Amino acid sequence: MRIVVKVGTSTLAHATGRLNIRHVEELVKVLSDLKNAGHEMILVSSGAIGMGVGKLNLPGKPSDMPTKQAAAAVGQCELMYTYDKLFSQYNHTVAQILLTSEDIDHEDRRQNFENTMARLLELGALPVINENDTVATAEIKVGDNDTLGGIVACSVGADLLVLLSDIEGLYTADPRKDPSARLIPTVEAVTPEIEALAGGKGSDLATGGMETKLRAAKMVTAQGCDMVITNGEHPERLYDIAEGKAVGTRFLGGKKGEKR
Repeated sequence: MRIVVKVGTSTLAHATGRLNIRHVEELVKVLSDLKNAGHEMILVSSGAIGMGVGKLNLPGKPSDMPTKQAAAAVGQCELMYTYDKLFSQYNHTVAQILLTSEDIDHEDRRQNFENTMARLLELGALPVINENDTVATAEIKVGDNDTLGGIVACSVGADLLVLLSDIEGLYTADPRKDPSARLIPTVEAVTPEIEALAGGKGSDLATGGMETKLRAAKMVTAQGCDMVITNGEHPERLYDIAEGKAVGTRFLGGKKGEKR
């Protein structure tokens, strides 16, 4: 299969912004193993700003754009250095692609992106994609990496998009506030009732929430791609997800072009 895995800041970094070494090492190991098994793997990675916050010893996530962009510039180096080093241990070559919404919205630029991705996969590389936070301002931001994951999955014709988050999946209510909330294992269509279950964003370093995940689900399922939301603390679950086993919440892709 062609699998896009989006990993959130909460999985990659501790609350301090410093790298969560255990999580990242386990994630790289599992992705490498799935690639060895014959799957084409694409990683959409958050974490640049969060890691820059830690590396620059800032007190928290900055609110002003120049400091965010400075943190992203520092954090992106750290992030790619880490991925390159770890994937190299398993004999896999990574490629970095940084995008803004302009790269997606303009037909020529989107076609260039799709051509590059196709060639990288043919060459056996593992693309690591992030928003270009060092230059993206409000006008040209995709906004969050759940949406970016959905865009990438649609652009490359992925079979599966996995969102590794700080939550187990979609619940009947917010499990942080309601102890009776139940995990929904399968969603056949993103209906208004399902959309109404979306709460706010999770951790302080994150930008996404359930709302952005459901937006990604609508996007990819319309293209016939399944999507799974699960907790990023357990990267080994990717094995079961790739085999179609029940993990987290799986949104079922319809036939291409079929409205869901």
